[in-house]
Amino acid sequence: MRMYDIILKKRGGAALTKEEISFLVQGYTNDRIPDYQISAWLMAVYFQGMTEQEIVALTECMAQSGDTVDLSRFGTLSVDKHSTGGVGDKTTLIIAPIVAALGAKVTKLSGRGLGHTGGTVDKLESIPGYRTAIQQTEFLELVERVGMAVVGQSGDLAPADKKLYALRDVTATVDSIPLITASIMSKKLAAGSHNIVLDVKVGSGAFMKTSKEAETLAEQMVKIGKSCGKNMAALITDMDTPLGRCVGNAMEIKEAVAVLTGQFQGDLYEVCVALATQMTALAFSVTEETANRMVLEILQSGAAFEKMQEWVSAQGGDAEYLRNVSKFPESQYKYDVISDSSGYIASMDAEVIGSVGVILGAGRATKEDSIDHAAGIYLSKKTGEYVSKGEAICTLYTNNKAVLSVAAERYKKCLMFSADAPTPKPLIYNIIK
Repeated sequence: MRMYDIILKKRGGAALTKEEISFLVQGYTNDRIPDYQISAWLMAVYFQGMTEQEIVALTECMAQSGDTVDLSRFGTLSVDKHSTGGVGDKTTLIIAPIVAALGAKVTKLSGRGLGHTGGTVDKLESIPGYRTAIQQTEFLELVERVGMAVVGQSGDLAPADKKLYALRDVTATVDSIPLITASIMSKKLAAGSHNIVLDVKVGSGAFMKTSKEAETLAEQMVKIGKSCGKNMAALITDMDTPLGRCVGNAMEIKEAVAVLTGQFQGDLYEVCVALATQMTALAFSVTEETANRMVLEILQSGAAFEKMQEWVSAQGGDAEYLRNVSKFPESQYKYDVISDSSGYIASMDAEVIGSVGVILGAGRATKEDSIDHAAGIYLSKKTGEYVSKGEAICTLYTNNKAVLSVAAERYKKCLMFSADAPTPKPLIYNIIK
């Protein structure tokens, strides 16, 4: 078998066999096939697409390219959630303890933020002592004892995906639905959960900019997951506006606590309830109506917040920071961005707002950048809300005074105003099963 023939076959639009896909995945992972040949194959896939059978084969081969997590001891109770990335997306911090408090086994391998999107690992490391790097044996023990664990992704989990993604990133082949599907689902398969809920973001702050793109990706991932023996559900959720009021690591931990203690409702609360409902329905094989009632009852009882404290403590974090969020350090500089006009906020560019967070120190422009856990943005006003001239539209937090003026100007320019209130957009566009 030759890589040249595989490239030629795909370039001509023919479907590859599982053996051919296995050959190229193993060969590239083990450095037997050079970058330039895989680059040619990626571009051929970008233009010619892949059949469902090809995507299943690619997903399985990538999942099996490194370590896998065996969650069979938990039967059908293991459940995972994956978000395609957004701004202010702290849903894992809220829904994982909700579902774990109900008795499911929540296993979450999370990433760090890069570019305008935040990362759950960075948020959790705002809590002193919290360990995001633990061995698989301890990870499974935590899930057994606490009902959940949230850790950083292992470098040995789906290494083929790591190599292929790095190459896609520099060959303009990132936005290929078959390649995105295989990338996400290979990591989910390797992570081992029986039930998987996907949160596919759509809008200015998401990688999928249109609902059609988001639905195509969600449908493909659900189909592939089912073909690989998983219980699947996907929600298409809005990311034209940041989720919640806070963007920034420690600030988002505080907001998650506010939701779990009944102090905050709104878009973040609604999306979290919807995601937790789907996770519960899959894990316990109950109707959505029953699952929704279970989620609301556990939230109102306070058991979900108790589970959050137990989980954080079990992973070495100081849970006193959750019970008393004023313990989190404040940024040295706090700056109110004042509106120059009156009117309703008709739209806001969530991707730009995420980039403002990066400027303030809350995110990374490159993987090597460090994070300022106290930096971030509080959104005083969001899309659909009325603003008077001279009123604060947001508050910026940073330890780097020099970036405040640039950050403030960029934030102001990403808002559009109108005399009339805009028609509200749905938070959840669709649920695909």
